[in-house]
Amino acid sequence: MYKSYTMELAGRSLRVDIGRVAAQANGAAFMHYGDTVVLSTATASDKPREGIDFFPLSVEFEEKLYAVGKIPGGFNKREGKASENAVLTSRVIDRPMRPLFPKDYRNDVTLNNMVMSVDPECRPELVAMLGAAIAASISDIPFDGPCAMTQMGMVNGEFIINPSQEQWKNGDLNLTVASTKEKVIMIEAGANEIPEEKMIQAIYMAHEVNQQLIAFIEKIVAEAGKAKHEYISCAVPDELFAAIKEIVPPAEMEEAVFTDDKQTREGNIRAITEKLEEAFAENEEWLEVLGEAVYQYQKKTVRKMILKDHKRPDGRELTQIRPLAAEVDIIPRVHGSAMFTRGQTQICNVCTLAPLSEQQRIDGLDENEVSKRYMHHYNFPSYSVGETKPSRGPGRREIGHGALAERALIPVLPSEEEFPYAIRTVSETFESNGSTSMASTCASCMSLMAAGVPIKKMVAGISCGLVTGENDDDFVLLTDIQGLEDFFGDMDFKVTGTTEGITAIQMDIKIHGLTRPIVEGAIARCREARMFIMDTCMKPAIAVPRPEVGAYAPKIIQMMIDPQKIGDVVGQRGKTINAIIEQTGVKIDITDDGAVSICGTDKTMMDKAKEMVRIITTEFEEGQVFVGKVVSIKEFGAFLEFAPGKEGMVHISKIAKERINRVEDVLTLGDMVKVVCLGKDKMGRISFSIKDCK
Repeated sequence: MYKSYTMELAGRSLRVDIGRVAAQANGAAFMHYGDTVVLSTATASDKPREGIDFFPLSVEFEEKLYAVGKIPGGFNKREGKASENAVLTSRVIDRPMRPLFPKDYRNDVTLNNMVMSVDPECRPELVAMLGAAIAASISDIPFDGPCAMTQMGMVNGEFIINPSQEQWKNGDLNLTVASTKEKVIMIEAGANEIPEEKMIQAIYMAHEVNQQLIAFIEKIVAEAGKAKHEYISCAVPDELFAAIKEIVPPAEMEEAVFTDDKQTREGNIRAITEKLEEAFAENEEWLEVLGEAVYQYQKKTVRKMILKDHKRPDGRELTQIRPLAAEVDIIPRVHGSAMFTRGQTQICNVCTLAPLSEQQRIDGLDENEVSKRYMHHYNFPSYSVGETKPSRGPGRREIGHGALAERALIPVLPSEEEFPYAIRTVSETFESNGSTSMASTCASCMSLMAAGVPIKKMVAGISCGLVTGENDDDFVLLTDIQGLEDFFGDMDFKVTGTTEGITAIQMDIKIHGLTRPIVEGAIARCREARMFIMDTCMKPAIAVPRPEVGAYAPKIIQMMIDPQKIGDVVGQRGKTINAIIEQTGVKIDITDDGAVSICGTDKTMMDKAKEMVRIITTEFEEGQVFVGKVVSIKEFGAFLEFAPGKEGMVHISKIAKERINRVEDVLTLGDMVKVVCLGKDKMGRISFSIKDCK
């Protein structure tokens, strides 16, 4: 039966239609926020997927370009693969919702969010987040919700709940907070150096709004929700755990996992697993789940030692950062490079500069074409973790890590007017054992400075982990978590920033939420750690941006011309501008307001191109001196090309001081001669004199 529910949210009407569409999905919410419309559905398979040891959740955010009145570009007029924004939105929905499904649930679940209409005042990403939570909550799929999400912006120092697209794009804060009824379960932020105290204030303001939304969702679930279905548990049998502990006592497992070398630890666990496989060779049922059982045994061992004894696997103190190293200029001939190492995590970042015309153009759910001037790309090859598998291009994880490091550095980049370049940095993961995205942020910052990009401040990042006990007050925070502490811990809280404040946050958890003391403690711990990283590691390698770009980087000369003269510079079908480019080897970009950027590596040729543009756009007056090339000889004189597409004539009487009978007696095709402008003749042609040129 069709039911409609409405509430007022941040001054706009939020309407949820249940039972109106997609009735065969396990749960469906037809979302309306302003004129933004999103269909969110939750579906699950009837049976668990065999042969897996994880919960197979898929989250999709489908951007339909008809939602903004666009037809997709290219030859195939259909939406193609998911855009970067769609991937990042899917991740933001996935991260808070995944821990609320049962850990031993193996049925395939898909949360699909289809954007059908976009109101610039109501961001579709937010509507999809709420829709996915409602669809899962009212479905018969086991889900420990409801949860809700709120976005916070900040313009002129004032917080804005669920900002418009314009406020989100141009404000000083992009914060998304997800909550359950009791706790915060996800934080994602990009910020313009927001102080820690202000960020915490914004987080908990969003958390309060989430409580209103949860009350609204609870009403919908009470009236339209389905009973949760039974499922086949894939939990490891208790009997298997007991048998494992008899063969491998806790002390032996502690000795196996507590080492600072990842390869040694993996070898120890491999030996234990082989020993257990041999012991249980006759029990096929136990062998099927042995890998998961050993994983959980490791997890319980590590968590117990950290929580009770404050002992970390590699022997560090709770606040201690692994050994740090940084260097720049490790790759020759590139525009900038840096390498950052933290323990067994190592990132090499390479910076490339190009004219602004090289910036990325994005065809998405925006009324206007969107472009990205700064691009950060992150690669994670299998060798970085000692594995082998074919490269299939960047996945969702790679895109997410690249976007986080990109978001971290955007607030400190110079403006286009200060530095008229498109900028791309690429993080290559050489070795990985925890928080490569934060290492990418540090390496990218140094690479930018090495390339001569005048960033305003240094940015560093670090991750804080968590192990919780039986109650909310029983927890331990871990600075600089390695891979094992990430896998077996409860939180990966990444924070980047400058000395002044935060530029980005990404928080993932595996439990049902964080208390305020945990959030505040993690943010404070990350600030302390990033100051240490900048002072002791990054600044000794490179403290400030280099004063100019490197020898192999393109140089850019900027000049302004009368917009009415743009056509003269371009010429018919681009003939004039192409001639300048061919003669000088530079690249030229012209904007509609008459801003000309000349890009090249040879300063002499760049200056030559600038002079050509200046000549073409100059109103010719008597007395101006030029150098021109003889391109045509007639009986009455010679024609000179003094700039691409620009010619003038020297009458035979103005060639030499003495009388000459033939032009060819003095001039030859191709001669370069200095001339003075005499103005325009009766036919409107520019007239020159060689003999009157001083």
